[in-house]
Amino acid sequence: MNRTRTFFLMVTLTVLFVLIGGYLGGTQGTVMAFLVAAAMNVFSYWFSDKMILKRYGAAEVGPDDNSRLYTIVSELTRKAGMPMPRVLVIPEGNPNAFATGRNPEHAAVAATEGILQILDDDELAGVMGHELAHVKNRDILTGTIAATFAGAIAMLGQFARFGVGSQGRRNNPLGMMLIMIGAPLGAMLIRMAVSRVREYAADAGGSEISGEPLALASALAKLHRGVQAVPLTRGNPAHSHMFIMNPFFGGLQKLFSTHPPAEERVRRLKLLAGKNSDSG
Repeated sequence: MNRTRTFFLMVTLTVLFVLIGGYLGGTQGTVMAFLVAAAMNVFSYWFSDKMILKRYGAAEVGPDDNSRLYTIVSELTRKAGMPMPRVLVIPEGNPNAFATGRNPEHAAVAATEGILQILDDDELAGVMGHELAHVKNRDILTGTIAATFAGAIAMLGQFARFGVGSQGRRNNPLGMMLIMIGAPLGAMLIRMAVSRVREYAADAGGSEISGEPLALASALAKLHRGVQAVPLTRGNPAHSHMFIMNPFFGGLQKLFSTHPPAEERVRRLKLLAGKNSDSG
Protein backbone atom coordinates (compact mmCIF):
# COMPACT_ATOMS: atom_id res chain seq x y z
CA MET A 1 0.00 0.00 0.00
CA ASN A 2 2.80 2.43 0.87
CA ARG A 3 4.57 1.69 -2.40
CA THR A 4 1.32 2.25 -4.32
CA ARG A 5 0.73 5.58 -2.62
CA THR A 6 4.31 6.69 -3.25
CA PHE A 7 4.02 5.72 -6.92
CA PHE A 8 0.71 7.58 -7.26
CA LEU A 9 2.14 10.73 -5.66
CA MET A 10 5.24 10.63 -7.87
CA VAL A 11 3.08 10.23 -10.99
CA THR A 12 0.95 13.17 -9.82
CA LEU A 13 4.06 15.35 -9.53
CA THR A 14 5.16 14.33 -13.02
CA VAL A 15 1.75 15.03 -14.56
CA LEU A 16 1.55 18.39 -12.79
CA PHE A 17 4.94 19.34 -14.20
CA VAL A 18 3.98 18.37 -17.76
CA LEU A 19 0.64 20.18 -17.56
CA ILE A 20 2.23 23.41 -16.34
CA GLY A 21 4.87 23.25 -19.07
CA GLY A 22 2.19 22.72 -21.67
CA TYR A 23 0.10 25.58 -20.31
CA LEU A 24 2.96 28.04 -20.43
CA GLY A 25 3.80 26.92 -23.95
CA GLY A 26 7.49 27.51 -23.39
CA THR A 27 9.04 24.15 -24.18
CA GLN A 28 12.57 25.49 -23.93
CA GLY A 29 11.91 27.13 -20.56
CA THR A 30 10.24 23.99 -19.27
CA VAL A 31 13.21 21.83 -20.23
CA MET A 32 15.65 24.33 -18.73
CA ALA A 33 13.73 24.44 -15.44
CA PHE A 34 13.76 20.68 -15.19
CA LEU A 35 17.46 20.41 -16.06
CA VAL A 36 18.45 23.02 -13.47
CA ALA A 37 16.32 21.40 -10.76
CA ALA A 38 17.66 17.95 -11.70
CA ALA A 39 21.26 19.18 -11.58
CA MET A 40 20.73 20.65 -8.11
CA ASN A 41 19.24 17.44 -6.81
CA VAL A 42 21.83 15.18 -8.45
CA PHE A 43 24.50 17.21 -6.69
CA SER A 44 22.53 16.87 -3.45
CA TYR A 45 22.11 13.11 -3.98
CA TRP A 46 25.85 12.55 -4.39
CA PHE A 47 27.23 15.03 -1.88
CA SER A 48 24.47 15.91 0.62
CA ASP A 49 25.59 13.22 3.08
CA LYS A 50 29.00 14.86 3.51
CA MET A 51 27.47 18.34 3.74
CA ILE A 52 24.78 17.33 6.25
CA LEU A 53 27.12 15.39 8.50
CA LYS A 54 29.61 18.26 8.51
CA ARG A 55 26.84 20.79 9.16
CA TYR A 56 25.83 19.00 12.35
CA GLY A 57 29.37 18.23 13.51
CA ALA A 58 28.87 14.45 13.37
CA ALA A 59 31.76 12.32 14.63
CA GLU A 60 32.17 8.75 13.38
CA VAL A 61 32.41 5.87 15.83
CA GLY A 62 33.74 2.40 15.13
CA PRO A 63 34.16 -1.06 16.62
CA ASP A 64 37.06 0.09 18.81
CA ASP A 65 35.18 3.00 20.41
CA ASN A 66 33.13 0.93 22.85
CA SER A 67 30.06 2.63 21.37
CA ARG A 68 26.63 1.43 22.41
CA LEU A 69 25.21 2.93 19.21
CA TYR A 70 27.70 1.14 16.97
CA THR A 71 27.03 -2.20 18.68
CA ILE A 72 23.26 -1.87 18.18
CA VAL A 73 23.56 -0.83 14.52
CA SER A 74 26.03 -3.64 13.84
CA GLU A 75 23.65 -6.24 15.27
CA LEU A 76 20.67 -4.87 13.34
CA THR A 77 22.48 -4.83 10.00
CA ARG A 78 23.66 -8.40 10.59
CA LYS A 79 20.07 -9.52 11.26
CA ALA A 80 18.76 -7.61 8.23
CA GLY A 81 21.52 -8.83 5.90
CA MET A 82 22.49 -5.26 5.02
CA PRO A 83 25.89 -3.64 4.44
CA MET A 84 27.25 -1.96 7.55
CA PRO A 85 26.74 1.82 7.30
CA ARG A 86 28.94 4.48 8.83
CA VAL A 87 27.78 5.27 12.36
CA LEU A 88 28.06 8.81 13.71
CA VAL A 89 27.18 10.74 16.85
CA ILE A 90 26.03 14.37 16.73
CA PRO A 91 26.90 16.65 19.69
CA GLU A 92 23.35 17.96 20.08
CA GLY A 93 20.90 17.77 22.98
CA ASN A 94 17.85 17.49 20.72
CA PRO A 95 16.93 13.76 20.76
CA ASN A 96 16.91 12.70 17.12
CA ALA A 97 18.44 10.53 14.40
CA PHE A 98 18.64 10.34 10.63
CA ALA A 99 20.05 8.30 7.75
CA THR A 100 21.85 9.63 4.70
CA GLY A 101 23.85 8.34 1.74
CA ARG A 102 22.98 7.57 -1.86
CA ASN A 103 22.42 3.79 -1.49
CA PRO A 104 22.81 0.94 1.04
CA GLU A 105 26.48 0.52 0.07
CA HIS A 106 27.22 4.20 0.77
CA ALA A 107 25.01 4.93 3.76
CA ALA A 108 25.43 6.55 7.15
CA VAL A 109 23.22 6.64 10.23
CA ALA A 110 23.59 9.38 12.80
CA ALA A 111 22.15 9.85 16.29
CA THR A 112 22.36 12.81 18.61
CA GLU A 113 23.80 12.67 22.11
CA GLY A 114 20.32 13.64 23.29
CA ILE A 115 18.70 10.50 21.92
CA LEU A 116 21.39 8.29 23.44
CA GLN A 117 20.61 9.79 26.85
CA ILE A 118 16.84 9.22 26.91
CA LEU A 119 16.34 5.86 25.14
CA ASP A 120 17.08 2.39 26.44
CA ASP A 121 18.70 -0.23 24.20
CA ASP A 122 15.43 -1.67 22.84
CA GLU A 123 14.08 1.79 22.02
CA LEU A 124 17.34 2.82 20.39
CA ALA A 125 17.31 -0.39 18.34
CA GLY A 126 13.79 0.51 17.15
CA VAL A 127 14.96 3.97 16.06
CA MET A 128 18.03 2.62 14.29
CA GLY A 129 15.88 -0.04 12.64
CA HIS A 130 13.70 2.80 11.31
CA GLU A 131 16.75 4.54 9.85
CA LEU A 132 18.07 1.32 8.32
CA ALA A 133 14.63 0.79 6.74
CA HIS A 134 15.02 4.19 5.06
CA VAL A 135 18.36 3.00 3.71
CA LYS A 136 16.98 -0.37 2.60
CA ASN A 137 13.98 1.25 0.88
CA ARG A 138 16.23 3.80 -0.87
CA ASP A 139 14.07 6.60 0.47
CA ILE A 140 16.83 9.12 -0.13
CA LEU A 141 16.51 8.44 -3.86
CA THR A 142 12.72 8.76 -3.68
CA GLY A 143 13.03 12.05 -1.82
CA THR A 144 15.55 13.35 -4.35
CA ILE A 145 13.26 12.58 -7.29
CA ALA A 146 10.31 14.22 -5.53
CA ALA A 147 12.47 17.25 -4.78
CA THR A 148 13.55 17.41 -8.45
CA PHE A 149 9.99 17.72 -9.72
CA ALA A 150 8.84 19.99 -6.89
CA GLY A 151 11.81 22.28 -7.56
CA ALA A 152 11.17 22.27 -11.31
CA ILE A 153 7.50 23.16 -10.77
CA ALA A 154 8.52 26.02 -8.48
CA MET A 155 10.87 27.28 -11.21
CA LEU A 156 8.06 27.16 -13.76
CA GLY A 157 6.05 29.31 -11.37
CA GLN A 158 8.89 31.82 -11.35
CA PHE A 159 9.06 31.73 -15.14
CA ALA A 160 5.35 32.56 -15.26
CA ARG A 161 5.90 35.41 -12.84
CA PHE A 162 8.48 36.99 -15.13
CA GLY A 163 6.44 36.58 -18.28
CA VAL A 164 7.72 33.36 -19.84
CA GLY A 165 5.09 31.72 -22.03
CA SER A 166 2.69 32.68 -24.76
CA GLN A 167 1.01 36.08 -24.76
CA GLY A 168 -2.44 34.52 -24.64
CA ARG A 169 -1.61 32.58 -21.48
CA ARG A 170 -0.15 35.65 -19.77
CA ASN A 171 -3.42 37.53 -20.39
CA ASN A 172 -5.30 35.02 -18.24
CA PRO A 173 -4.82 36.37 -14.67
CA LEU A 174 -6.52 33.43 -12.95
CA GLY A 175 -4.50 30.85 -14.84
CA MET A 176 -1.24 32.65 -14.19
CA MET A 177 -2.10 33.01 -10.49
CA LEU A 178 -2.64 29.27 -10.27
CA ILE A 179 0.70 28.65 -11.99
CA MET A 180 2.63 31.13 -9.84
CA ILE A 181 1.15 30.23 -6.45
CA GLY A 182 -1.10 27.18 -6.60
CA ALA A 183 1.18 24.84 -8.54
CA PRO A 184 4.33 25.29 -6.38
CA LEU A 185 2.20 24.97 -3.24
CA GLY A 186 0.58 21.82 -4.59
CA ALA A 187 3.97 20.37 -5.49
CA MET A 188 5.24 21.10 -1.98
CA LEU A 189 2.19 19.39 -0.45
CA ILE A 190 2.69 16.33 -2.66
CA ARG A 191 6.36 16.19 -1.68
CA MET A 192 5.30 16.35 1.98
CA ALA A 193 2.84 13.51 1.36
CA VAL A 194 5.64 11.39 -0.18
CA SER A 195 7.74 12.03 2.94
CA ARG A 196 4.90 11.09 5.28
CA VAL A 197 4.17 7.87 3.43
CA ARG A 198 7.84 6.91 3.59
CA GLU A 199 7.91 7.61 7.35
CA TYR A 200 5.05 5.16 7.94
CA ALA A 201 6.84 2.59 5.75
CA ALA A 202 10.10 3.09 7.67
CA ASP A 203 8.27 2.65 10.99
CA ALA A 204 6.89 -0.68 9.79
CA GLY A 205 10.20 -1.73 8.23
CA GLY A 206 12.15 -0.65 11.29
CA SER A 207 9.87 -2.71 13.50
CA GLU A 208 10.56 -5.73 11.32
CA ILE A 209 14.32 -5.18 11.49
CA SER A 210 14.42 -4.64 15.26
CA GLY A 211 11.57 -7.05 16.03
CA GLU A 212 10.19 -4.61 18.63
CA PRO A 213 7.35 -2.38 17.33
CA LEU A 214 6.33 -1.44 20.87
CA ALA A 215 9.88 -0.32 21.66
CA LEU A 216 9.82 1.96 18.60
CA ALA A 217 6.40 3.26 19.66
CA SER A 218 7.79 4.05 23.11
CA ALA A 219 10.81 5.75 21.53
CA LEU A 220 8.64 7.93 19.28
CA ALA A 221 6.54 9.05 22.25
CA LYS A 222 9.71 10.03 24.13
CA LEU A 223 11.17 11.79 21.10
CA HIS A 224 7.96 13.73 20.50
CA ARG A 225 8.24 15.19 23.99
CA GLY A 226 12.01 15.53 23.85
CA VAL A 227 12.31 17.52 20.62
CA GLN A 228 9.88 20.09 22.03
CA ALA A 229 11.70 20.32 25.35
CA VAL A 230 15.13 20.62 23.70
CA PRO A 231 14.72 22.21 20.24
CA LEU A 232 17.43 21.94 17.63
CA THR A 233 19.55 25.08 17.92
CA ARG A 234 21.74 25.08 14.80
CA GLY A 235 19.74 23.23 12.21
CA ASN A 236 18.14 24.16 8.91
CA PRO A 237 14.36 23.61 8.59
CA ALA A 238 15.01 22.37 5.04
CA HIS A 239 16.57 19.27 6.64
CA SER A 240 13.52 18.43 8.77
CA HIS A 241 12.41 15.57 6.52
CA MET A 242 15.66 13.69 7.23
CA PHE A 243 15.11 13.28 10.96
CA ILE A 244 12.98 10.58 12.57
CA MET A 245 11.10 13.34 14.40
CA ASN A 246 10.68 16.89 13.11
CA PRO A 247 13.12 18.91 15.26
CA PHE A 248 11.56 22.28 14.36
CA PHE A 249 8.33 23.65 15.80
CA GLY A 250 6.25 26.76 15.46
CA GLY A 251 4.97 28.81 12.54
CA LEU A 252 4.67 27.11 9.18
CA GLN A 253 6.88 24.20 10.27
CA LYS A 254 4.00 22.71 12.25
CA LEU A 255 1.44 23.46 9.53
CA PHE A 256 3.57 22.03 6.72
CA SER A 257 5.28 19.22 8.60
CA THR A 258 7.09 16.56 6.60
CA HIS A 259 6.24 14.00 9.29
CA PRO A 260 2.94 12.35 10.18
CA PRO A 261 1.58 13.02 13.70
CA ALA A 262 3.54 11.16 16.34
CA GLU A 263 0.30 9.93 17.94
CA GLU A 264 -0.76 8.27 14.68
CA ARG A 265 2.63 6.65 14.23
CA VAL A 266 2.46 5.25 17.77
CA ARG A 267 -1.09 4.00 17.17
CA ARG A 268 -0.08 2.15 14.01
CA LEU A 269 2.89 0.54 15.71
CA LYS A 270 0.69 -0.71 18.54
CA LEU A 271 -1.70 -2.20 15.99
CA LEU A 272 1.25 -3.84 14.26
CA ALA A 273 2.43 -5.30 17.56
CA GLY A 274 -1.06 -6.68 18.18
CA LYS A 275 -1.15 -8.33 14.75
CA ASN A 276 2.29 -9.86 15.33
CA SER A 277 1.21 -11.30 18.67
CA ASP A 278 -1.99 -12.71 17.16
CA SER A 279 -0.10 -14.37 14.32
CA GLY A 280 2.44 -15.72 16.78
